Amino acid sequence: MLELINISKDYKVGDGTFRALNNVSLKFRKGEFVAILGHSGCGKTTTLNIIGGLDRYTEGDLIINGTSTKSFTERDWDAYRNNSIGFVFQSYNLISHLSVLDNVELGLTLSGVHKVERRTRAIEVLKRVGLESHMYKNPTLLSGGEMQRVAIARALVNNPDIMLADEPTGALDSKTAREILDLIKEISKDKLVIMVTHEAKYAEEYATRTIKLLDGEITEDNDEFEGEEDKSGYVANKTAMSFWTALKLSFNNLKTKKFRTTITALASSIGIIGVGLVLSISNGFSGILDDLESDQLVGLPIMITEGEEFFMGPGSRFPGEEIANPGEEGEISVYDPDDYTHVNVITPDFVDYLNLMDNLTYTTIQYNYGYQPQLLIETDGISKTISIRDINFTSFITPEDDLAEYYDVIIGDFPQNAYEVTLLVRDGNIVDKDVIEALGFNPEATITFEDIVGTKIYVARNDDYFVKTGALYIPQLGQLDTVRENGIELTITGIVQMIDDSISIGGDNGIYYLYALEEELLNINMSSNICNDQALTNVSVFTGELLTDEQQFNTLSFLGCNNTIPRMINIYSDSVDNKTAIKDYIEAYNEGLDDKDQIVELDLAETIGDTMGTIIEMISIVLSSFASISLVVSSVMIGIIIYISVLERTKEIGIIRSLGGRKKDVSRVFNAESIIIGAFAGVLGVIITYLLTFPINIIVEKFEESLVRVAQVNVLHLLGLVLVSTILTFIGGYIPSRMAANKDPVEALRVE
Repeated sequence: MLELINISKDYKVGDGTFRALNNVSLKFRKGEFVAILGHSGCGKTTTLNIIGGLDRYTEGDLIINGTSTKSFTERDWDAYRNNSIGFVFQSYNLISHLSVLDNVELGLTLSGVHKVERRTRAIEVLKRVGLESHMYKNPTLLSGGEMQRVAIARALVNNPDIMLADEPTGALDSKTAREILDLIKEISKDKLVIMVTHEAKYAEEYATRTIKLLDGEITEDNDEFEGEEDKSGYVANKTAMSFWTALKLSFNNLKTKKFRTTITALASSIGIIGVGLVLSISNGFSGILDDLESDQLVGLPIMITEGEEFFMGPGSRFPGEEIANPGEEGEISVYDPDDYTHVNVITPDFVDYLNLMDNLTYTTIQYNYGYQPQLLIETDGISKTISIRDINFTSFITPEDDLAEYYDVIIGDFPQNAYEVTLLVRDGNIVDKDVIEALGFNPEATITFEDIVGTKIYVARNDDYFVKTGALYIPQLGQLDTVRENGIELTITGIVQMIDDSISIGGDNGIYYLYALEEELLNINMSSNICNDQALTNVSVFTGELLTDEQQFNTLSFLGCNNTIPRMINIYSDSVDNKTAIKDYIEAYNEGLDDKDQIVELDLAETIGDTMGTIIEMISIVLSSFASISLVVSSVMIGIIIYISVLERTKEIGIIRSLGGRKKDVSRVFNAESIIIGAFAGVLGVIITYLLTFPINIIVEKFEESLVRVAQVNVLHLLGLVLVSTILTFIGGYIPSRMAANKDPVEALRVE
């Protein structure tokens, strides 16, 4: 039994509301043929849509077999429409690119019924409505009465408990109308039929019960049901459209637009063709590229480290004696490793010289003075120290202005000043356990982004952390709350992830800060008491032991008392040419200096030749350019086409929803259309790419005979391009498909 209890429905109209139904209460029973009468706007169709689960009531309750629908989810309503409701509309609402049989089968398809069974059931119901001979025709070839019979067959095929007919005879002549009403009358013998109509004569002749509405309220009910409440309960099978069905619907739709589909696929394939040609040429140089791998080495820094560096081999930039020649046959050639060991002595003069270098040749220079800040956090009201190693406390390796080129912001923002820091995570938002524990979180608990952002880290000031007791300085571990309160407060303002893993030198997750922070901390601690005392003596302020010059320097660096002579310098650049310019600049400094005073840098990309670097750079630029074209052209164009398709198929969206289709099913239909177009564009693109390699090879060989078959296709590349094309078009069509899924089914059904 179906019951409406005090149902009201409000619609927003401008800044106000319009009440379409007001406190409507009705009971219906099986076997009734109920006609709802009233003038336009009285709430007839709204009542029907609420009963059918297409629209939601504002107040009241809809009871199905004693089960309240107040707690129904979107999926419950979809299942209810699919299992229990059969809709018949005035305008038939058939999908024009499907056959009569496929239209009738659609509801069963959403129910997950096996192909053989749904075909059998669809044919049986078509026989019942007298359309067995028309089952393979397109609906547009049928008369109005025949199309309405198809709609009735579609409504019956799932054997629903309730049939809802909205002006089923409104578009038919009187003779055909009576034939349809006779059929509906027969159906009402074992089902509840609720029909909305303007025709009072049809209601009097065919209906067993007539209800009249006026301004959203019941004015008359000639056979009000007062039976006992049905408490048998209601459970409906969930609906699910298969992806194959979505593909079939979209493929049939695209077949009706062959020319537009072909032109769209051809335009989308242009980017794929460009990338395919670049990949084929790149494949011709694969031997050279495999050996050099310069795209990875460019990201490595030029390193200048204080201490011993070992160099050997042809092409070494060591400024002293060349490596000994191999011995003659039968003779020993002695090699002394000490001849190839050099100690860099970084002086303030060299730092000043480096700072004068043309900033166009490098992206950043990082100076590490060996300072080890003392970090603290507050957890549950308790202050504690944390190790910089545990949280990988390090500076970004790129300047502040270039951060967006290397990192994606997941939440929050990059640091805007020296007192803001960022948590770097790996792919999949993975962070080491040590980092999480050091930040004061339980690694076994669920940790959200919002939990991390806003976390405070404190850097202790030397004068608070190290206090002189007698002749020595000791850490104030018993006064950590005071140390923390007086410390430099750092705030985690965002969570980021690397775009390019090749820059992950020094760690791939942890707390990262702007280089300005290190300078700020050095400036704060330089004038501290412990720095002043240690600078005046070679006796350790911690142990009282006599220090060597090297130990004294190390102690000052550790405490942050040194901001003039770095322990290590990393120079980053973005191209092989710029790296060469940087090394030439360092060589210019070495000119005229003794070997012991010269600076030797370590560059892991030194063996890369300028010529090969230029070729690789050109290939990378071309590949990136065409990839960008592919992304822009494919995504934007497919997005537009799918959006147009959504507009064209709005009524189809409403039909699928009325049959119990979920939002996900509607989205799947349009995603399937994107995938079909994308795959077609990809196949078209790789075929054209393959054909173009022949004239390219002929032309290039005429200019340079050594470049035979410079363009060579790789089958895996071609398959990959088809996949890329499919993915790009899927992305381009995703937003329109979501728009389609979120369309109001009632509004969608009204579109003509």
